[in-house]
Amino acid sequence: MNQAKMNKAERQSNPVPGWSAVRRTLYLDRVQALRAIVWLVILGLVIPTARAGEVTKVGTTAAPFLTISVGARALGMGGAFVGVANDASALFWNVAGIAQLHRPSIIFNHAEWLADINFDYAGLVAPLGGAGTLGASFTSLNTADMEQTTELNPEGTGVLFSVGSFAFSLSYARKLTDKFMIGFTGKFVRETIFNSHATGVALDVGTLFQTPMPGLKLGMSITNFGTKMHMSGDDLLIQVDPDPTISGNNETINALFQTDDFDMPLLFRVGISYELVKNETHQLLLAADALHPNDNDESMNLGGEYRFQDLISLRAGYRALFLQDSEEGFTVGAGLNTRLGSLSFRLDYAYEDFGRLNNVQKFTILLGF
Repeated sequence: MNQAKMNKAERQSNPVPGWSAVRRTLYLDRVQALRAIVWLVILGLVIPTARAGEVTKVGTTAAPFLTISVGARALGMGGAFVGVANDASALFWNVAGIAQLHRPSIIFNHAEWLADINFDYAGLVAPLGGAGTLGASFTSLNTADMEQTTELNPEGTGVLFSVGSFAFSLSYARKLTDKFMIGFTGKFVRETIFNSHATGVALDVGTLFQTPMPGLKLGMSITNFGTKMHMSGDDLLIQVDPDPTISGNNETINALFQTDDFDMPLLFRVGISYELVKNETHQLLLAADALHPNDNDESMNLGGEYRFQDLISLRAGYRALFLQDSEEGFTVGAGLNTRLGSLSFRLDYAYEDFGRLNNVQKFTILLGF
């Protein structure tokens, strides 16, 4: 009799057969996803501790502009985007992610970077159906003209010069299975200052895996694996006397200053993302990235995004967690999505606290066709 009452009560609380088992499964899935994120955070705590006291290689690479974050959405989430990578900014974060896109997309990114430096990025993603997805991007970092100064003319010589860096990239990604995708990017890099320049080529590789657990993704990317760069140009040309002790010889022999070779800013990132809440009205996404660069210590990025009816997005995160002497930190952002016929439009904004260097504000426009 008692057993019958218990069975009846269970049927009343769970009118759908097997609903209790489904709820228990969903609960366990969420617990396991959150555990994975926690373990990634713990990994970020352990690695920097193991390397404490070592001399870092900060500022020892060429073309550091290649590491400036692209996309206000990703920046608003603290730069934790390798395991997300589901819009056109994946060209920067994890090129494998562009294989998730089903429509052509264009991204425009502008930021007033530190010290009145302008940072701009434009990218295009074109899905090819079963043949994969193509992408192209252009990155530019530049300043206004500056006046040359010398020891004899510390107030300026009247000669103006410019400083700039740019990179042009081509990308390809495809799904190898319905759960696993891989992508590659080749890029040409050039930096200039006055009449001197440095060039190089680099490769990015990324993978993204949709785990059997609904909403949980794992991503990995290696960026800027490339040639060494060194400066060359007319500014390095000098005239010298090869032997000042001898009189009557040529005192104006052409010579060149020798410059060292510098590596590109190689960066290895592992990321995880989990959709904690996903329904027609509310979506909540959590993400974490672990970073291992060749010119700094290891660190972590953490972030999250809340979306309301896929119309308004609010984001927050923290960059360079566990990195000593970093000026980066708390980030916030917001986004607005809308449609104009068959055209989708998204405007994103992000604010990043840069400590003693004040802050960086970034705007991104993303169009889908």
